Amino acid sequence: MARVLAVTNQKGGVGKTTTAVNLSACLAECGQRVLLIDLDPQGNATTGCGVVKRVALPTVYQILIGRSTVSDTRLATDSGFDVLPANRELAGAEVDLIDIAQREYRLRDAVAGVREEYDFILMDCPPALNMLTVNGLVAADRVMIPMQCEYYALEGLTDLVATLKKVRAKLNPTLEIEGLLRTMFDPRSTLTQQVSGELEGHFGSKVYRTIIPRNVRLAEAPSYGKPVIAFDRSSKGAQAYLLLAHEVLDRRAGKPDAVQAAAALGMQP
Repeated sequence: MARVLAVTNQKGGVGKTTTAVNLSACLAECGQRVLLIDLDPQGNATTGCGVVKRVALPTVYQILIGRSTVSDTRLATDSGFDVLPANRELAGAEVDLIDIAQREYRLRDAVAGVREEYDFILMDCPPALNMLTVNGLVAADRVMIPMQCEYYALEGLTDLVATLKKVRAKLNPTLEIEGLLRTMFDPRSTLTQQVSGELEGHFGSKVYRTIIPRNVRLAEAPSYGKPVIAFDRSSKGAQAYLLLAHEVLDRRAGKPDAVQAAAALGMQP
């Protein structure tokens, strides 16, 4: 049965979509069956997979309001994983769900029917605590938190942890933090190093050993509608996300240490 991961952070611009798309592609590269769900009305994960956003295209919006199913909406990508696309009409879900009973559970119930068909289901959540994010957190088994190593990111993390506690208490008692992922990492910055150290000291093994560096190829890949592993496999960004995929697989197998994955890739963990 699929492990369902919500990729989320209430702070924008921290690499959520980049992580959701590229981790999906790298897990598929590792032989995993993967479904990516775009829960952001901006639809950036959709375009990042090479899917053209069209008004007539069935999207997550139709699933949430009960007009479509996951099986009828998902699309296969060239990178070996499936995607549930999104476009601007998803912004209307907030209003349309108001009068629907059990609205927080709409996505969880919709995904339940296909969990046996995948090894991983990843959700790219919007940078806000709205009904879309709540649906993602209720549907998820675990939460992956991408974050930059800067002061404001620490403040945002405190708020996010408080939000997760509320969701766990009221809506999803089994929700856990899968891990914290350091993104857009610049080792030349003293502040970056300090914040990274604080994260490791406070969260310990919850912090992924894999670090995603600042990399121009990661920024360029979405404009070509490709994950970075398909755009430039040799880039540092592609190699970092491939290493992250191995670390995620190791954690699922009960092996939190990424040393074996790093050695297999000829990289330092």
